[in-house]
Amino acid sequence: MVDRAIGVLVALKHIDPNQGWSILQEVSQHTNIKLRSIADLIVTWGRNGELPAEVRTELEASLARHEGPPSSPSSDV
Repeated sequence: MVDRAIGVLVALKHIDPNQGWSILQEVSQHTNIKLRSIADLIVTWGRNGELPAEVRTELEASLARHEGPPSSPSSDV
């Protein structure tokens, strides 16, 4: 189930699998919900868009923390 949840995050949020794993861990730690339960919720969310508010809030926060800095055009070209 954890691999499926990572796949959902990779597909829907355009992140790499390592980021997906880190995000699942963070959401689990910050919500005090077991990782396998978070994974199940993420897979269900990928199917029907439903996610408990507490988990959704933490998922959004974790995704924001894992976003790279905005890319800017290089001036050294």
